Amino acid sequence: MTRIAYISTIIADLGDTFTFTAPITCVPLIVAVLFAEWSMLLPMAAVPVTFFLTGTVLKHLPRNERERRLSTAMCSVALFWFACAAISGIPFMLGLHMSFSDALFEGMAGWTSTGFSMTRALESVPHTLLFWRSFMQWIGGLGIIAFSIAMASSTGLFTTKLLRTEGRDEPLMPGVVAAGRSLYKIYALLTFLAIGLILFSGLSLWESLNLALTTISTGGFTLHSGGILYYQSITLELLLIPIMIAGALPFKLYFLLLQNRRLSFFGDEQVKLFFLFTAIGVAVLTADLMFFDNVDFIIAIEQGLFMTVSALTTTGFRVANPNAWASATLLFLTMIVFIGGAAGSTAGGIKLNRVALAYHGLLWWFKRVFVSGKVLIPLRIEGRVIPKAIAEVETAKNMLVIIFSVATIFIATLCVIQFHITSYPISDIVFETVSAFSTCGLSTGYVSYEMPVLSKWIFIVLMWVGRLEVIPVVMLLIALFRGPE
Repeated sequence: MTRIAYISTIIADLGDTFTFTAPITCVPLIVAVLFAEWSMLLPMAAVPVTFFLTGTVLKHLPRNERERRLSTAMCSVALFWFACAAISGIPFMLGLHMSFSDALFEGMAGWTSTGFSMTRALESVPHTLLFWRSFMQWIGGLGIIAFSIAMASSTGLFTTKLLRTEGRDEPLMPGVVAAGRSLYKIYALLTFLAIGLILFSGLSLWESLNLALTTISTGGFTLHSGGILYYQSITLELLLIPIMIAGALPFKLYFLLLQNRRLSFFGDEQVKLFFLFTAIGVAVLTADLMFFDNVDFIIAIEQGLFMTVSALTTTGFRVANPNAWASATLLFLTMIVFIGGAAGSTAGGIKLNRVALAYHGLLWWFKRVFVSGKVLIPLRIEGRVIPKAIAEVETAKNMLVIIFSVATIFIATLCVIQFHITSYPISDIVFETVSAFSTCGLSTGYVSYEMPVLSKWIFIVLMWVGRLEVIPVVMLLIALFRGPE
């Protein structure tokens, strides 16, 4: 396949996705009508119209149906995410007169479910755009699940990992379509339950709806410039914790629970790791806040619990200012953000399954070093013996993603401090870049509408690359500049 034919196939695939996405993006128009924000109808309608018209044109581009590759699908996903961010920024340019860079940043933060924002004075922003910010994050969280299903559909590589039961060989669900429908229903059910839970804190339905959309998607957008601190409600903070956790755990477990399968929820290795890291995080942050900042025990444990969950789920809500914390505390929080939540969830980060596989892979490698070459040492994961050929390939791919992730963060940090003389210490800049890569949004204050345009674009790319876990974007760049082999 020539480079032109390959790229044409990638772009043509976007056509079907764009036309499917167009009706979904009409939902904010209902909000515009309900709040009688007639001036927002045209800016908001520009999104579904652009999706539909662009999709209609792209669908007619020539594509090679005979030779479809995994790389084609992954390149299409990478291009789709960036295009969605650009198109979704149109209402911010038309309605709030944002610059293209700021509007693209807002759109990327929305679709990647990152809590960073370029919007000023949220209290004066129209209800339509406030809902659009929340709705983007909700769609983005849903899209990550769809991305996993699409990979399983196009290649079959992930079928045994994502859509199979524990210790069984038959598929968990009869097909990818059924899997998608089930996961979407679960996502909607969790959102509905989240709305009901937040209502118990005394918030209005409007506030509860928006907060539920951004919490279950581990997004982090709020309706107020002060974030969660605006509400000054311990009850709300405690209610948000289980919702954040629900969004960051593997969604396949919810399906199994609803199907009354014999499954121990805490038997999943990612769930064990999540609560282990949560316990460690709460203990370390509480101790640090008491020791370094002289915070009372009750306040320290409240902040430690909420900030640990917010960081590990990559939601990005905050009830304290990390900029005022000691460097050691900030460094530890950086590590938590980098790890992130579970695979098959809405959370960002390198994911808990990669941490687990890296741990098992390293132990397996060292065990083989210290024994005779004739001794067969199997790789065991969750009680299963993984064949050597598969184990070596999967552990290598796993480490490749982790190395790419670290390298991306390093290069981004270097670019920021190289081209922008700032008073923020390097520990703060590293924290910001890790937070962007992990699509978290926790900030020490560097990320704002006042930072240079170049820095904004660096963070846009970081959110994009991090949300798709590096490889799809790398493959897209290879396709554009080198072409297929």
